[in-house]
Amino acid sequence: MQLLIASIPSPPTNVIEIGPLTVHYYGIAIGIGVAISIFVLRARYERFGGNPEIVDRAVLWVVGIGFLGARAAYITTHTGRFEGRWYAIFFIWEGGLALFGGLTVGALTAIYLMRKHGGDIWAFADGAAVGIPLAQACGRLGNYFNQELFGTPSTLPWAVEIDPGKRPAEYLDAATFHPTFLYEILWNLVIVVPVILLMERRGPLRKGGAIGLYAMLYGTGRFLLELMRTDTTFRLLGVSRNGWVAIGAVIVGGVLYASSRGREPHPGLASAA
Repeated sequence: MQLLIASIPSPPTNVIEIGPLTVHYYGIAIGIGVAISIFVLRARYERFGGNPEIVDRAVLWVVGIGFLGARAAYITTHTGRFEGRWYAIFFIWEGGLALFGGLTVGALTAIYLMRKHGGDIWAFADGAAVGIPLAQACGRLGNYFNQELFGTPSTLPWAVEIDPGKRPAEYLDAATFHPTFLYEILWNLVIVVPVILLMERRGPLRKGGAIGLYAMLYGTGRFLLELMRTDTTFRLLGVSRNGWVAIGAVIVGGVLYASSRGREPHPGLASAA
């Protein structure tokens, strides 16, 4: 039996009942995150000298197709969860979005649409470098209400309580676990405020620098968190599938950041420096 001094209680429910309508906290968190990311992206794109109307034309496609990519990536790596209930692949409110899948498909969509509409892909990417982690921070709060994406057992004061029915089979006797979703929330906020925004103010960062920093820092944090996660379905050399993708994100981010040093800053940053 664990001796607990303190812990984060699990939520009593993950839905709000409004008459016949059932609203899931996960969906609310995702919706708020998307709204914040679009607002931030649009404002930053305009600050960088771009026409915000181009963002308006592209962003809903980027978000929508990105969601499809995130869901498809999750389904293909968690097929066992849908055995006997194939229709549940549409139940996004139950959780199940693979972030890296969404980011990859969303990025490809953004590149295509920016070229199609004559937009500035670097302004879009660097604008998203702040909007995306803020959206992730909101979305991870939804994981708390769904009691998912937690780590290994822990008795730390900030460990999260998980209901028996939500615990992994190998940890049924454990009552509290590392809140890896909380760690990711805090890490995303660190990426935004003390790093990207501060470096833009003091730098300034060059075109492509912010998105490169985001990829490097998020990839590093995600790799470390994957070592603690208990919901992975595949591991190679002790590293989960997402862990390997995180390593790739660090490499890509490093290349983007290094190559940005040869570019000029965005107009809005140049005037603020």
